Amino acid sequence: MHTFCRVLFIMVLIGKVFPNNAQTPTYALEQCRQMALTQNKKIKAAQFQIEATRVARDASKLNDKPNIDASVMAIHAGKPLNQLLPSVLGSGSVMVAQPIYTGGQIKLGVEANTKALEISQGQKAITEAELLVSVESAYWQIVQVKEKIVLAQKYKEMLLQLQKELKNAVDAGLTYKNDLLRVEVNLNEADLNITKAQDGLILAKLNLAQIIGQSNQIDFHIADEVNTFNVELLSPKVTNAEELRPEIQVLNKVMELEHIKTSLIKAEHKPQLSFVFSGFASVGNKINFSNGDSFLGSYLGLLNFSVPIYDWGKNAQKVKEQELKIQAKKWELEESKELINLQVQSAWIQLNQTLKKIDLSNLSIKQSEENLRLANDRYKAGTITGKDVLEAQVIWQQAYTSHIDAKVEYKVSLANYKRAIGEIK
Repeated sequence: MHTFCRVLFIMVLIGKVFPNNAQTPTYALEQCRQMALTQNKKIKAAQFQIEATRVARDASKLNDKPNIDASVMAIHAGKPLNQLLPSVLGSGSVMVAQPIYTGGQIKLGVEANTKALEISQGQKAITEAELLVSVESAYWQIVQVKEKIVLAQKYKEMLLQLQKELKNAVDAGLTYKNDLLRVEVNLNEADLNITKAQDGLILAKLNLAQIIGQSNQIDFHIADEVNTFNVELLSPKVTNAEELRPEIQVLNKVMELEHIKTSLIKAEHKPQLSFVFSGFASVGNKINFSNGDSFLGSYLGLLNFSVPIYDWGKNAQKVKEQELKIQAKKWELEESKELINLQVQSAWIQLNQTLKKIDLSNLSIKQSEENLRLANDRYKAGTITGKDVLEAQVIWQQAYTSHIDAKVEYKVSLANYKRAIGEIK
């Protein structure tokens, strides 16, 4: 009943995601990478953040333009105010304010927002690099699970053949039943492992689908298998990972932004010069106090110059605070460089370990196949029992499992190494 419900759930999910007449797509790794870079939700969020900072940068460029404000109001005055003002009054005004000199704050504001835009672009690059590693890991996980399903089915076929031979031997009174029972226990475990692997394949596909922007889709194939790719023999690269890694580039931009902020704080203590022009017109009974007319219109021009004289050292303290923040950022930058160097070394060691695992697993496969062949021959000759054959089959399965794991681990380790040296693209 449990198996039936599980199969029904999978069929419903597949039917929901893809119509019956839909052609099942096959995704190659590069295709998945490109889909992730264009359709992943984290990338879209990062792009909107870039657009937001670009708008802020463009808006800051307009701060040197005049501000123009207009207002209109109507007043009805009751007693006793109507003895001083017209009982009905309408008034409109226009004011223009133009900054002339702001101590460089406008220019520095544009530079700060430009730097913020560069930082958001760098943060998107970090997201892309992390995403590409996630794509590689999710893609090769599907390869891994698929291969293990095939392996588990082959192993089951071996067990079924051994079960058949042992059953005949038991029926003929040539062996004990406990060997047959051992095989049947392993068969039950093999069925369970196949079920787990099939469930794992569904989850692995859902994981990749989410990363590449195809949420909830599982009815697709992938192009690669464990035996379709070759292992690259790499030499350690003398790279400038510190310069290539987007994390360091972002921290450098942050440092530059902090210096701009320091200049902005200093600019606040410089003289300010601005010009304001205001014109107004009012209509009301005898509103013009000069001649008693019902119309009053005039204008006002104002040139404002202000110079900070003494602020009890508050501005100097702000500058000192900002300089201390810059020092903190410098140490953060240095530590990040050290950690990146450690990441490169660790990723290189891990990559070489996977190459060693592949070599050893290839040797183990050859040895396990020969061991299984000899076990089958000796069993047919009657010199060993079914238990010995069963153990040889388990060793064979473990050897192939280790081989699958090693090759997939190599691919993921290679992606991590390229990410560490700043060359994953």
